[in-house]
Order: sequence, then structure tokens, then C-alpha cells
Amino acid sequence: MQRARAAFIILATWTTLNTAAAQERSAVTLFENVRIFDGKSQALSAPSNVLVRGNLIERIATTDIPVDRRADTRIIAGGGRVLMPGLSDMHWHTMMVRPTPAQMLANDLGYTTLLAGAEATATLMRGFTSVRDMGGPAFALKRAIDEGLLPGPRIYPSGAVITVTGGHGDFRELWELPQSIGGTSRVEQLGGSIVADNPDEIRKRAREQLMQGASQIKLTAGGGVASPFSPLDVTTFTEAELRAAVEAATSWGTYVATHAYTPGAIRRSIEAGVKVIEHGHLMDEPTARLIAEKNIWLSTQPFVDLGGAAALPPTQQAQMRQVVAGTETMYGLVKKFNIKVAFGTDILFSKALAEHQGQGIVDLTRWFAPAEALAMATSANGELLALSGARNPYPGKIGVVEEGALADLLLVDGNPLEDISLIADPANKFIVIMKDGIIYKEIGPK
Repeated sequence: MQRARAAFIILATWTTLNTAAAQERSAVTLFENVRIFDGKSQALSAPSNVLVRGNLIERIATTDIPVDRRADTRIIAGGGRVLMPGLSDMHWHTMMVRPTPAQMLANDLGYTTLLAGAEATATLMRGFTSVRDMGGPAFALKRAIDEGLLPGPRIYPSGAVITVTGGHGDFRELWELPQSIGGTSRVEQLGGSIVADNPDEIRKRAREQLMQGASQIKLTAGGGVASPFSPLDVTTFTEAELRAAVEAATSWGTYVATHAYTPGAIRRSIEAGVKVIEHGHLMDEPTARLIAEKNIWLSTQPFVDLGGAAALPPTQQAQMRQVVAGTETMYGLVKKFNIKVAFGTDILFSKALAEHQGQGIVDLTRWFAPAEALAMATSANGELLALSGARNPYPGKIGVVEEGALADLLLVDGNPLEDISLIADPANKFIVIMKDGIIYKEIGPK
């Protein structure tokens, strides 16, 4: 009898929650008197009204839009403010923002996931409604956010980063070598990265990530900054090894992205069929021309200072200085060859740096006009997210304000095309934050 009563209570609770979710999805929100940055244009629209029904933008008009004044209808007076798409970050590590490397390896995965959940909510409150996770065990958190258990951005997960012995992402200590056959290191057990040293093993590891729900596959084709035994100049995977991952991803209707700073790592990746290069700060002119000719995406970051590198050992700090020094040349080549470029931050192991996530968009204006920088962080990023094709966990247009697009919207107090610094002050300047048609933040009239 008690079991039956408990089952009834659980069923009633789920029915209530599902009914509430259904009502939320059918709700109507009308933004009145807003000027729109649509994610692409160089200028704002004339004063307009925008109707959101459920999770889609249904209508945009410069005339009145009649709506039924139902209980679930929201009217938001824009007061001439700017309505723009939600921001996105194409190189985010959902699970690795708040813990230090030592904590990441030592903590229970459950605790790290809870920590990442808190950061995910903070990420959304900074106006980032979508992130492309480029390595880490983010699948459970993504599911929790999608099911409405906590607020957070849409997560496009890569799963574990696939690397080679001694490559970027191999966080084993020297005393762990040689690794026994079939043995796994702590970072592999956590799902942060995984070591694979031949095509068959790489193909298997790629398929494992796809099985868990990866929307794209990430490999490290060259050295990096944060890994202790990975010189920046090395080119790691062979072309055959990279091609094995590409074949696995292509069979699942998606693509491979590779961490690659140097010309050698970039060129080998492109020869193997990789669609997206992450970073690219040390590219040369012939390599930039190749990226443009092959129509490859460059997902990169405006590294303008050492950021959190001060906590790294001297060797790694020196590598970070190389990357920062290459940023100017890299963006110059992007502009010269009109390379398809996406915006990301690659913030690791620092809650303090994450709190300034939007500053990266502001930093882009060293090379781009404010409208170009904002387009990179909205519509261009949305195009890159769509590259995951059949594995796209959120089909629909992202990063634009247009009819039929997903309703990820920010109402900004001010004009970011004139004052881009507004993007770096989300607590005060983002009046409304909407993701998937649901309002997560609304500041009332002052």
C-alpha cells in the first residue's frame, strides 16, 4: 500500500512538472519597441516588435503585433533598447572552469559536476546561451540542463579529448609510465581526455564519444600550453591516425576539430579531412591561404595577455607568451584571406577569468568593428554549431534574430554597436536573458 501511494505521489509530481513545462513551451512573449541587432547586420533595425511563441521567434514587425492576453503571455516594454541574439562561446570547457588541475584530478566526479553546474548557471547569466564544449565529461550536465533541472547554456559536447602519448591532454605523471596494457589513468577514468596511439584505437575512442552523445570529436594535433609534457612545436598524430577519427565522425554525420597552433599541425589536420582548427595562433601565410582555400573553420580566441598563465610553471608560461605574441599576426591573416572565423575563450581553471567571459568579445575590437565582433559571437558561431549536422542536439537557427530562429535573446540597456563594453557588464546591462523561449533574467523598471 505504501509503495503504491509513493508511486502515485511520484507520478503526480512528474505530471505537474511536465504540465508546467508544456505551458512554458506554449507561452508567448512580446518584446515591444526594440531596436534589433540581428546577428549579421552592421546597423540596428528601426523600432520593432518581436513575438516569441514557445521556443521560436514567430514574428518580427515594425507595426503592432496583436496577441491574446492570456495568463502565460508576457509583454516586455523594450523602451527603445537593443534586442540581440544570445552569445555563444565556441571553445569552452564546462567541467574545467572552476577546479584547479589538481582538484580536477582529485575530486569526485559528482562534486566536479555540481561545481560545473553552478558555473553553467553563471555562464547563462553572462548572456552565453550556447557553448561548444571542447573537452571534458559534460554529458551528464548537458542532460540535466536540457531536462530543466538547472539553468545553463546549450552544450555541444565533444566528450573526452583524444590525444597521443605525451601529447596535449596527456596529464599522466612520469611515475605512471609505462602504462600497463588495458590500464587507464585518472584523467581517462574521469572522461577528460584519453590516450590513443594508432588508427584503430583512435577510431574506437572517437566512436565511444559519439556513443555518449558527442556532437563533434576533438583531437590534439599539436602541442599545447597547459599540458606538462607537450612542447608547443610538436606535431603529434599521423595523418592516418587523424583520418581514422575523421572517418568515424563522418560516418556519424559530424566532424572533427583539432587543437593546432603551428603550420605543421594545421596542415596535417586539413590533409586528413578535419573541418575545424582550434586556435591557430602560430600559423604562417601559406597555411592561412590553405585554410581559406579549403573553406576550413578557424575557431580561435583573442589571447591578448597571459591571463591565468601566471600560475603555470615557467616553461608553460613561456609557451603562453608565444601564443599571445602570435595573436596579432593570426587575426591579420584572418582578415587578409577572409577566413571563416568563430569566437571562443578557452578559459581554464579560473572562476575569476570566467566572470569576464564577455571581455573576449570586447577584445576582438582590436581587429574588428563592434558589429563584426558581435556577429562572430552570434551568427558566425551559430553557423559553426550547425556543422554537427545529424548530431546537432539543438536543431534550429542559433545566433540570429529572425523569424523561425530559436528564441535565445538578450535585451541590452544601451547600444553595443556604439559601446561594445556593455557586453562585458552583463549584471547591469543585460535587462532580459532568454534561452529557448524561457526568461531566466528580467530586471524590472528602475
